[in-house]
Amino acid sequence: MPLPLPELNFDLSNHSRDQWFAEMEEVGEEHGYLERLGDNHTALFVDVGPKLLVTFEQMGVIRNRKGSLPRGFAYAMDQGWSVLCLIAEGPTWFRNERVYRYIDRLTDEGFFEDFEETLFYGNHDCGYAAAAFSVASPGARLLAVRPAASLDPAVSRWDRRYVEQRRLDFNSRYGYAPDMIEAAQNAYVAVDPTATADSMHAALFRRPNSTQLNCTYAGPRIEALWDTMGIMPQVMASAMSGRLTPARFGQLWRARRDNGPYLRTLLKRLDRAERPDLALRLCRHGMGGQHEATFAERFNELAAMQSTAAQ
Repeated sequence: MPLPLPELNFDLSNHSRDQWFAEMEEVGEEHGYLERLGDNHTALFVDVGPKLLVTFEQMGVIRNRKGSLPRGFAYAMDQGWSVLCLIAEGPTWFRNERVYRYIDRLTDEGFFEDFEETLFYGNHDCGYAAAAFSVASPGARLLAVRPAASLDPAVSRWDRRYVEQRRLDFNSRYGYAPDMIEAAQNAYVAVDPTATADSMHAALFRRPNSTQLNCTYAGPRIEALWDTMGIMPQVMASAMSGRLTPARFGQLWRARRDNGPYLRTLLKRLDRAERPDLALRLCRHGMGGQHEATFAERFNELAAMQSTAAQ
């Protein structure tokens, strides 16, 4: 029986952690299940429809999101997708034996075979997990935003961002993410090619089924920018259907041209690069949008600097 979608339309922003889990457990009992996988991981399944979105998320990120709901709930309400959300307490990278055994059990039970289409999704460390565990559902699709390939020093000694997490075991089961996407029907990897460490990780996803989606100058905020641009639903839907080609993504990514946060980030880059002419052009463009005041102020400063320099 499909889930009555309005029942998911609630706001948990003001709930304590215990209250949040109590609400999710109630949803799980009625429409799927909530299962604790040790102290630091939880699996929440909500049965809605014949398509399945598998998300990997950190609890802190969920709690900071509007409504404090797992990302997949929006698609359960809007698209009628079933949702399996694996939640980590902190940056665990889902490197945990209880998580492995849970994924093994789903495979053994033929859980993923019950769905017409399946999409694994995650951002950065959770993008790593989405890629690594996608092997459990051959023929599924993957949308990984800024995924790491591994934190094993033998693989990514050049990435010094995660000193503590490098102690985790990335060599046992579900370890090296680029190998784990072999059975995926499509593996979409979104990355800013100008972000050196992220780009080096993305370059390791080189299998024929892998498609790189370039988000130039987005830095570490790709997921947040997709949300503020309003293109996340279209990106998700295109990935689920296997239609997220570079051309299709390029059409959606054009929304950055009118996105205040993206334009401000680009303006900072131009200022650091000491490119006042380009910065002036960007400010002139930004003055025609919703964030006119910010760009008008900088435009006047740059114009005054150029006028002084010309005298």
